[in-house]
Amino acid sequence: MSDLKHRWKNKQLREQVAVLNLEKAPTLVLQNARYLHSTLKRWMNGNIWIYENRIVYIGDEMPSSADEVFDCTGKTVVPGYIEPHVHPFMLYNPKTFAEYAAKRGTTTLINDNLMLLLTLEEKKAFSLIDELDRQPVSMYWWCRYDAQTEPDNEDDIFANGAINSWLEHDSVIQGGELTGWPKLLDGDDMMLYWMQETKGMKKRIEGHFPGASEKTLTKMTLFGADGDHESMSGEDVRKRLMNGMMVTLRHSSIRPDLEKLLTEMKEMDLDQYDMMMFTTDGSSPSFYEDGIIDKMIKIAIDYGVPPIEAYHIASYNAARYYRIEHLHGMIAPGRMASVNILTDEFHPNPEAVLSNGIWVKKSGMNTSPFHNVQWQQFGHTKMRFNWQLNEDDLQFSMPFGIEMVNNVITKPCHVIKDVVGENFYMEEDQNYLVLLDYEGKWRINTTIKGFATNVQGFASSFSSTEDIVLIGTEKEEMHRAFERMQEIGGGIVLAENGEILHEIPLPLSGIMSDQPFETVIEQERKLKELLSQRGYQFDDPIYTLLFLTSTHLPYIRITSQGMYDVMKKTVLFPTIMR
Repeated sequence: MSDLKHRWKNKQLREQVAVLNLEKAPTLVLQNARYLHSTLKRWMNGNIWIYENRIVYIGDEMPSSADEVFDCTGKTVVPGYIEPHVHPFMLYNPKTFAEYAAKRGTTTLINDNLMLLLTLEEKKAFSLIDELDRQPVSMYWWCRYDAQTEPDNEDDIFANGAINSWLEHDSVIQGGELTGWPKLLDGDDMMLYWMQETKGMKKRIEGHFPGASEKTLTKMTLFGADGDHESMSGEDVRKRLMNGMMVTLRHSSIRPDLEKLLTEMKEMDLDQYDMMMFTTDGSSPSFYEDGIIDKMIKIAIDYGVPPIEAYHIASYNAARYYRIEHLHGMIAPGRMASVNILTDEFHPNPEAVLSNGIWVKKSGMNTSPFHNVQWQQFGHTKMRFNWQLNEDDLQFSMPFGIEMVNNVITKPCHVIKDVVGENFYMEEDQNYLVLLDYEGKWRINTTIKGFATNVQGFASSFSSTEDIVLIGTEKEEMHRAFERMQEIGGGIVLAENGEILHEIPLPLSGIMSDQPFETVIEQERKLKELLSQRGYQFDDPIYTLLFLTSTHLPYIRITSQGMYDVMKKTVLFPTIMR
């Protein structure tokens, strides 16, 4: 089990009290701070004493000595921000996202465990969590109950023993998100059992209820759901609040909804914010270029949310909801020493950041306290293929294909052109589409309309199932893109006219990069630009790839079982064994 940072030993607790007795010097004092006291909901003035990773005193007194004194005169100090809904595998990885987020003031992250479940053995996954806990941020995790697709081995991945092991882990503080909630409504007692186990452990359950009616939300509340992040209107916010749910306001790369939500909430006189949190919902890398939770605080203040309330939504509310307010979300004795030093409350992007008692951002600082993770020893290695793409894999005879409605919603459509030849020449925006098993056992061949008008060859190992996606108009270029993706051990590759135009290597299980976050931003931005030039008309190709196989969204998907009708829960055409 993880040796969490807040499990102070008796000796450490005695030392912390000794600091208060002036028998030991504080590690750091933030002097002359104007700080947010979350219990009183007001700005206070004083000095903040810190010993190692814990706040030990707030008030007017100064110690006789301290290892470091940081003058906060004229500055405003707030608790480190909390991101309660992180998908830490959107090309970036948990470490690089945490490092980037911390510099913007988000020092506590609650992470999706889906890719750990799908790609790693349990022992190695837990060892990786322990390793990540050594970083100078606080990381917590969810426990998924379903894969949000239809894998052949779902019963093995989500076996009762495996789920119980995750739920019992100290770093896991919630169950969900409940993307498979329709199964629950249809009578899935195993999911209900896991929910009851979660509640018995005093851990939260997060929903995933887009478009849910008031009656459905009431049913989910009765089953045990505590909160939801899928509000798309002020009315959605109201319905969730009426059911006593925690409402996570979202502003993400595929749902940048915060301005709309705040506007409609104001029109409805919804001005009580204690049951609200912020999330960016695991956005694609370039979306974060201008901020994370700090960006959401700024939007909220600009749209009339009182600053103290905005900072509470970003910190204290989340800590209280997850029952970790004794550690996070407040500047008070006993809490983790994670604070942001701001110019003033109207500028939430911090000048300096202290996370778990360690400076992660400060004037003149040119080294990072984050240490490298040896991903390979935990099982995140390059993809290795013991099979080759052959001519049969690029044969197409499906009577209908998939049409993109937006970034992530897909519906069935007729095949417009003859797909038998070597090249898919057409005026319409229709391409070949193949989903291939990573181990080379099966494939499914169809077409996709709306992805692009002039993509010759495109290959991606980035998907929600670790399977391989091929898209294009020319089989030779699709083959070229696949071979390059295979050569680099997984990634995203765009090929055209006999050349590789662009690639994003993803050496960590074919899903995540090992490069700095800023590098991945540039790689993703270039990919979006190249795809846009070739007819991609939407905003987020990374989410398009992720959700092609995801059966928690309508209407038709490609899965390891075949072409899948989400609404009817049936396989329309099975996969072909290779």
